[in-house]
Amino acid sequence: MTKDNSGSSEVKATTLYPTYIVTNIQTKIRTLDGSKVTYSSWKNLFRLHVKAYKVLDHIDEILAPVETDPGYLQWMEIDALVLYWIYNTLSDELMVHILENDITAQTAWNKLKTIFLNNKGLRAAALEQEFSNITLGACSSMESYCKKLKDLADQLGDVENPVPESRLVLQMVRGFPPEFDVVGAYINQSSPSWEIACSML
Repeated sequence: MTKDNSGSSEVKATTLYPTYIVTNIQTKIRTLDGSKVTYSSWKNLFRLHVKAYKVLDHIDEILAPVETDPGYLQWMEIDALVLYWIYNTLSDELMVHILENDITAQTAWNKLKTIFLNNKGLRAAALEQEFSNITLGACSSMESYCKKLKDLADQLGDVENPVPESRLVLQMVRGFPPEFDVVGAYINQSSPSWEIACSML
């Protein structure tokens, strides 16, 4: 608290960077494991989060300040927090692949990208085969069938082989047993969105 010449009191403003108030990142971003939570969905949510907390520059291709820069120490502190966010939203299996001493958040971010986009042709072929062959009979319920199809489509998107919504709906119908012929024919005829097609079941 300070006083001006007139004797009135003023509160001295202190600046707290938004990243310091995040206490548990896992309540905001789900753990990336590559199957239940896909890389693309995790990446999009993580980018949204760091943008909201004004630290997008720590994962984008922006050069870190030099050590002689007055803001260097604070930048490094914030970078360590963003790196902590990355580590704490990864499965144990993924974390060991990128965990290193003295790396920046951007380096970890890029290593993670490489893991998911490396050998994307082989991964896309394996995922495509699984996506094309899945049937309702192989799943425990209609809900798990729809979820599995959507998860596989999202994983194909991760390896730059996106599945159009129309194909996702057609594949769902294709995996139905004969007793679903009527509803399957209706879905094919009406060409609904994925969400509507699922709700029709």
